[in-house]
Amino acid sequence: MSEFRHIPSIEQLISRPALERAASRHGRDVVTQAARDAASELRLRFADDTATPMAPESIADWLESRALALAGAHATPSLRRVINATGVIIHTNLGRAPLAEAAALAAARIAAGYSNLEFDLDRGDRGQRHVHAERLLCSLTGAEAALVVNNAAAAALLALKALATGREVIVSRGELVEIGGGFRVPDILAQSGATLREVGTTNRTRIADYAAAINDRTGLILRVHPSNFQIQGFTERPPLSDLVSLSRRFSVPVVEDLGSGWLGVMPAPASIADEPSVRESLEAGIDVVVFSGDKLLGGPQAGIAVGRRDLIGELRGNPLMRALRADKLTYAALEATLALWSEEPARLQVPVLQMTSLTAADIERRVATVIAKLSDARDLECEAIDGDSTVGGGSASGSRLPTQLLAVCGAGLSAPAFASRLRQLDLPIVGRIQQDRVVLDLRTVAPDDDARIVEGLIAAQSAP
Repeated sequence: MSEFRHIPSIEQLISRPALERAASRHGRDVVTQAARDAASELRLRFADDTATPMAPESIADWLESRALALAGAHATPSLRRVINATGVIIHTNLGRAPLAEAAALAAARIAAGYSNLEFDLDRGDRGQRHVHAERLLCSLTGAEAALVVNNAAAAALLALKALATGREVIVSRGELVEIGGGFRVPDILAQSGATLREVGTTNRTRIADYAAAINDRTGLILRVHPSNFQIQGFTERPPLSDLVSLSRRFSVPVVEDLGSGWLGVMPAPASIADEPSVRESLEAGIDVVVFSGDKLLGGPQAGIAVGRRDLIGELRGNPLMRALRADKLTYAALEATLALWSEEPARLQVPVLQMTSLTAADIERRVATVIAKLSDARDLECEAIDGDSTVGGGSASGSRLPTQLLAVCGAGLSAPAFASRLRQLDLPIVGRIQQDRVVLDLRTVAPDDDARIVEGLIAAQSAP
């Protein structure tokens, strides 16, 4: 307990030259709090009878070092770039779709100055922000009109609010899905002010079920793509053409929530061959389609609604649009991404399309190169093993993409401990654990980052 007497006061501690310099950079309040936190950590350590004793003369130096680290961490942004080596292409926890370089640069250029976000350069007067992406969205999907909000759930909420408030919305029981974060379609529908009218059963819904539910209070038919789960076996679901025919007969619009947002401007890679496309839905006669910008489209987080001009106009004119609208960075990144999709050779610059198109042989060659560069690394055991990647992000449910995994063991370290060290690197590497080994899937690693994988593995193994 005598160690406690050697802990200097906070005033003494922050008066040390190194901490005074830190205060000039980060602010006195930040450094003072860092010193308090460091002292609290040390008191807890001294109270632990199993902790290694500390020499009295080193206590002040330890506190200074720890306070400097805490103050520096306070000034470091909490949002950081990481290397996604999980093999999950659209990883929600890691930011979903990585942007193409052209899209990221476009957003950065817009962020660095002023823009014509809501300014008509021809008239020299106030303009509309929706025009920036609408032309490309209509060209790529065949829609009459389009709008952009801040995420797909917002697009669905806006469509329900604008087109069905106070009225019934018909939904198949098999499509009452729960999306990420515990949000459910019935909850979003309730927030819109519409009334849910369930039809059919979990596994079978017929067109006659929809027809029987239509009445003078029906606002719209909602079709939801079950992109994050599958129902197999004894199932039935009406084709889009039947839903459209029914809607025309009763003059009831059909809104489809496609979620994953595969545009359909090119044949889909084999890994997402069963994923429905926005273009197919509109060609079938669906009135409004809503989808995500940061899933298979490979753009920024955004909710996109495309379809009939009159209905999109109702969405645009709803007061909720103001609360849900997208910002200039979203428009810049989205337009740049859509421009890439507009040109066949340029599409492969979209990382999500690159990753879904890679073959196991492509990845095997990269893994072999990484293993060769690690051959002289001490205390690292590396092996190439077969495995599977997945699309993720509530897209292409059940997709399994054959891949080659880099399995790594660090001498004297458990798999969780080694994985933790990889996450603590200056450029964190996030992999997964399989059969007591850390495995890294290069499908979701940019080729330029392969060298950083090598450096990171060596650094993690040699860390104290």
